[in-house]
Amino acid sequence: MGHGIAWTARAFGVALGWVGKALFYWPWVGLWRYVLVPVGTAVGVAVAWLVHHLIVVPALWIYRRVLTPVGHAVLWVFRGLGAGFAWLGLHLVVLPARWAYRHVLTPVGHGIAWVIRGIGAAIAALVRWTVVVPAVAVWRYVLAPVGRAIGTAVTVVARETGAAFGHAWRVAGYVSRAVGRFVGTLLRWVFVEPFRWVYRAVLTPVGHAVRDVLWRPVRNAVREAGRSVRRALGAARESVRRTRAEIRRAVFGGSGAPERPEPGAVPEPRREQSVPAARTLGKTSGRDVSPPTRGPGLGDAG
Repeated sequence: MGHGIAWTARAFGVALGWVGKALFYWPWVGLWRYVLVPVGTAVGVAVAWLVHHLIVVPALWIYRRVLTPVGHAVLWVFRGLGAGFAWLGLHLVVLPARWAYRHVLTPVGHGIAWVIRGIGAAIAALVRWTVVVPAVAVWRYVLAPVGRAIGTAVTVVARETGAAFGHAWRVAGYVSRAVGRFVGTLLRWVFVEPFRWVYRAVLTPVGHAVRDVLWRPVRNAVREAGRSVRRALGAARESVRRTRAEIRRAVFGGSGAPERPEPGAVPEPRREQSVPAARTLGKTSGRDVSPPTRGPGLGDAG
């Protein structure tokens, strides 16, 4: 049943495809292949023939028969005009200018240069003999000796002044060193020596006495108090630990492993169990009552 339906559907699909091609594909392919392509080819050939015979051939004929001879004639005319203008420029401008440069400007230039050279030599000689030579003579025979004399005098004065300043500086150094030593000795005997004597003779014995009489006993007492406080705290911790063990043993039962003491704790000294005295009708004194155990109660076990 399923195969028959599949075959029928396949055949129906093939038929629909053939019908679709017959209606929409084959007519357009035939129209394009047998109508549009031949018509377009014929039109293109006709247009190309018309363009060739109506535009290209006349243009080539005009270029060869009209434009080329006219161009050659124009080029010949321009070449003749250029040759004529060149001949005129050469014979009217270049040759006269070269003749004028060789026979007129060159001699005139040499003459002007000779005149300028003579004037420059005269001015140089005048300046040399009126300015340079007197200036050199004044420098060589007046300024240089005077400068050397002044330099020597200034050197001697500077040397002597420096030597005098050096002697004065050394004398001032000797004087200041003597004054400094005197002031230092005076300050030493006025301030330092009395302070040293007071320190050695008064403060040192008093300090030793305070150390031996007051400081050491107080320090020993503080140490003993610290040891006592540590022993008391260790005993209190041990009592709390035992109380918690007793409570745990009473609540949960069992002997239970004894708790290990904390490191550094001072163990509480063992006490003999006191036997309670027999009750009598008379009053008992406070001596017959067993002393209460020290340590925190049940309320402080936590």
